[in-house]
Amino acid sequence: MATASPVLVIACGALAREITAIKRMNGWDHLTVTCLAPELHNRPELITGAVLKAIDEARADGYERIFVGYADCGTGGELDRALQPLGVQRLPGAHCYEFYATSVAFESMHDEAPGTFYLTDFLVRHFDRLVLESLGLDRYPQLASEYFRHYTRVVYLRQTLDAGLDERAVHAAAALGLPLEVIDTGYGDLQSTLSVWSKRTGIDVVVDTAPH
Repeated sequence: MATASPVLVIACGALAREITAIKRMNGWDHLTVTCLAPELHNRPELITGAVLKAIDEARADGYERIFVGYADCGTGGELDRALQPLGVQRLPGAHCYEFYATSVAFESMHDEAPGTFYLTDFLVRHFDRLVLESLGLDRYPQLASEYFRHYTRVVYLRQTLDAGLDERAVHAAAALGLPLEVIDTGYGDLQSTLSVWSKRTGIDVVVDTAPH
């Protein structure tokens, strides 16, 4: 097997566990992952600047092959406009829900029920902090009916099979007063895109999008 060139993925902290799992599964020792703070999810106007700074630092460290482990993530195209002249690619889609489900499947789900609150493994793990605490629902749970009155369901896009996460997803849906639906996506386009990026280094990859 040919020696692979070093690759750096500058990723959202919300994807750290998943990218590390994919890296381990494929034995991509040539791939380094650096993660930015997951709290940037709540401040999309700061994402582009943080990514550009990380790219500058990576190039100063000698990385030539750099990819960005973000979708658009609420930047309104700003991230794409900043990356295009640099020749750096990002993950496909508008957000992690889309690239986990894949674009066609997500579009179908959204058309079926626009008022859907989506969860991923990361959001299930951190639901209390990122949703309940940030919206004040831990103190005033009665506000859930107002905040989510236009929502009709919770869909958990499940990356891994974990009974503990399943229980937390049930808790999350109950806290919002909405029915829960679970859809197994595995790693979706996150896995396939990382595979494409890695293939460009001339090494073999394993493509396995099923939940684990």
